[in-house]
Amino acid sequence: MAHKSLVLASLIAILLCGQCEVNGKRRFWRGKLFETNERTTDSDLYTGSEPFPDQWFEQQLDHNDPTNGATWKQRYQVNDQFFNASDPNAPVFLMIGGEGEAKPDMMGKGAWIHYAKAHGALCFQLEHRFYGKSHPTADLSTSSLAYLTSEQALADLAYFIVAMNEKYNLQPHKNRWIAFGGSYPGSLAAWLREKYPSLVYGAISSSGPLLAKIDFSEYFDTVTHSLARYSSACVEAVRSAIKQMETLLKHMIGQRTLNDKFKLCDPVEKSIETPMDIANLFQNVADLFAGVVQYNKDNSPHSSVTIDQVCDIMVNQSIGAPFSRLAEVNRVLLEVSNTTCLDYVYDKSIQEMRNTSWESSAANGMRQWTYQTCNEFGFYQTSSNASSVFGDRFPVEFFIRQCVDTYGARFGAQSLTRGVYRTNTIYGGLDPATTNVLYVHGNIDPWHRLGLTESNDIHMPTILIDGTAHCANMYEPLDSDPPQLKQARLEIDTFITNLLAMGSS
Repeated sequence: MAHKSLVLASLIAILLCGQCEVNGKRRFWRGKLFETNERTTDSDLYTGSEPFPDQWFEQQLDHNDPTNGATWKQRYQVNDQFFNASDPNAPVFLMIGGEGEAKPDMMGKGAWIHYAKAHGALCFQLEHRFYGKSHPTADLSTSSLAYLTSEQALADLAYFIVAMNEKYNLQPHKNRWIAFGGSYPGSLAAWLREKYPSLVYGAISSSGPLLAKIDFSEYFDTVTHSLARYSSACVEAVRSAIKQMETLLKHMIGQRTLNDKFKLCDPVEKSIETPMDIANLFQNVADLFAGVVQYNKDNSPHSSVTIDQVCDIMVNQSIGAPFSRLAEVNRVLLEVSNTTCLDYVYDKSIQEMRNTSWESSAANGMRQWTYQTCNEFGFYQTSSNASSVFGDRFPVEFFIRQCVDTYGARFGAQSLTRGVYRTNTIYGGLDPATTNVLYVHGNIDPWHRLGLTESNDIHMPTILIDGTAHCANMYEPLDSDPPQLKQARLEIDTFITNLLAMGSS
């Protein structure tokens, strides 16, 4: 699922950190939980010049209705350079796509490719329906998005596995499939093993939230604790800056100061009587820290600014009062994103999110993932207590209102409550009935609060990596990685080795 977000997109929590720019206005989208990094692939891992062309699989539109014969083309890639077809027990690795485009370069780098080389695996990546280039319907209307659910996505994966077994002459009980995914795809990897154990032998679930939760207040609680690892002074400076923002909003001079310091696209004095505008402004400011924390030092493109850097600014009294330091954090992040201003006005964002065209800016995944949160997961990163570090301006009602305004009146609190209850009933929440899944999290990452981090079941082992953030274990390994991250990757490889040894008998 970054920092300053498009109103509805900012509620998107997981699975990745995406970012776009519309007319020079910064739109951060923290819904996208995981995205490949830009490191150069090791020369001994991939030697081709035109790697991993797109291929297309004819997929069912509605797996729940056998009378519906509609199909569509789902995008995937293959890396067979390590695969030994003469080995009857050669494994198959499946990277699950999530709430963004499935990047072909993921097929040639990342920790999973090192595991593939070591184990001689055939590698696939399947793009998630409704994301990237995988367009099941003509548009993104609410009626079309009815086909966008985690259950449909899991069925897509199952049908794909059956088809690839046939295409590559794979024996399901010998060529064992292991699923990989980070963030929302990390959840899908675990659920795929749970729902289709005859097709998938095991899974590595990285940073995957298993518990659907409407009011995810623990998110900013973890952000606060992660900032406190730097110093309590950093946390108190943020708290003071938020309070000073509230004071500045009360008079015209303060409002103009906000306009200038935060480079707002629209003057805030026009929004004083619009609670949703002000709520969105505060939520975007809180997201400055949320995005930095979620991807802190994870070796992704989004981690160029770290907790240490923003806290260095927040405790630097030479910059001025805490609010001035907060404005400097905002300036730095605007500069990093090469963006001219922060767009926080609610109605403009709603209109953008209502655009149902595949050509719209919201079609980069924001409209789709927000729909999933409104229909299945919640995951709303709230702050509703005046005594909390980030104040009380964006309670859960703020996010549910956005669901209604974007998708219609039936996507309200009652509908969402039923949807979240259904999700946890189907998958088991934090008590899943599955085996052969390794759950990996970093304790800096706020998403670990909705994941499985402790288990007494030998069939559901967990790894909680101290001091690492979202999906850190999935990126291309570096010599500079901390020892605990290196150790986690070794443990993941050992898990895969043992899994395949069990499967080869």
